Amino acid sequence: MARPRHPNKEIEASVRFAESQGWRWVKGMGHCWGRLLCEQSDQDGCILSVWSTPKSAENHAAAIRRTVNRCPHKTDENADENA
Repeated sequence: MARPRHPNKEIEASVRFAESQGWRWVKGMGHCWGRLLCEQSDQDGCILSVWSTPKSAENHAAAIRRTVNRCPHKTDENADENA
């Protein structure tokens, strides 16, 4: 099943950016629209909540990109794309 689109275009773009960096999306519950998980698939990996209606969508989208860029579990091939 394909991932649903986020209703906010800035957040949707940030989620797509995360996916292009190897992160995967899983369905959230309640106010949490979904969670992004980094490439590290064990309990030490990064987990990021994506909210359905954040107070500031632009700030939330920027925070998603910032967290993805700062992930310490990046593989070399994805790290080269950001340079």
